[in-house]
Amino acid sequence: MNRLIRTAALLVLVSGCTKEAEVPVPATAQTTDPTRQTDLKADHARWVAERDASLRKPDGWAALIGLHWLQGDVQRIGSGDGNDVRLLIGPAALGTVKQHDGVVSFVPASGSDVTVDGQPVRGALALKVAGKTPGTTLAYDGGKGKINLIQRGDALALRVHHADAPTRAHFAGLDFWPAEPSWVVNARFVAHPAGKSIAIVNVIGHSSDVPNPGYVEFEKDGRTWTLEAFGDPAKSLSLMFKDATSGKESYGVGRYLEVGPVRADGHLAIDFNRAYNPPCAYTDFATCPIPPRENHLVQKDAQGGPSRLAVLAGEKAYKGHES
Repeated sequence: MNRLIRTAALLVLVSGCTKEAEVPVPATAQTTDPTRQTDLKADHARWVAERDASLRKPDGWAALIGLHWLQGDVQRIGSGDGNDVRLLIGPAALGTVKQHDGVVSFVPASGSDVTVDGQPVRGALALKVAGKTPGTTLAYDGGKGKINLIQRGDALALRVHHADAPTRAHFAGLDFWPAEPSWVVNARFVAHPAGKSIAIVNVIGHSSDVPNPGYVEFEKDGRTWTLEAFGDPAKSLSLMFKDATSGKESYGVGRYLEVGPVRADGHLAIDFNRAYNPPCAYTDFATCPIPPRENHLVQKDAQGGPSRLAVLAGEKAYKGHES
């Protein structure tokens, strides 16, 4: 499954994507104050460096080496021939995963060095699903390899990281448009009726209903644009969008953005300079949510044709996969 498989979960909304700090200074103030323009560029450079370091971590998104969906009651794990779950990096025989009565357990192979929280695994161990909590992390190869159980809908999978992943060793780095104050826009939050949700589909085709407290609207290029929002308006909001650069200068699936909280007057700043790629831009083993159609930045023009907003800000498409 190429270019799948996030966090994830956004999820979760992706998980695995780092929440970024709010940029509360309106675009008008930054445009007229050279000192604040300098601050914006310096802050942005620090944020990009932190994001790059996070992706390169031994258990970051660039270190993923596999996502293996559990198919039967018993599956053998290892890098050797004949295993049901074939590890890209690891011992020939690591252990066995068993499913019974809704419980997934792991049994280490003889002589394997699998640990949990630094303690050797002896005998069968029930695995907890990673999600809102970290779940059970099986470590091997002296801690360089890590395996977690994840769930998407009714399907279960083993997600595998390894510090020696080729995608980590040859990580190509991040490419951003230069940070510009004009892309820090003042927006208004419009609340939906309580309890509203919206269906979000991920790159493997699984759909889930995600709480949708409202939308943000902002002015750009003489038009009013809207984006459905997720999260808690009192704390922070998550946005996903596609624009005229998607699939060209920027990643085809779309990009993510963290903003908020909403101020008492109902307004907030959206810093498009901090739009970033979902995890599936760097690995085939993430389950990234896809921006809903409501968040495609396209409108009808006066002739009835499409008018698209090109967000020439934030992260560009990752070039590492080209080589």
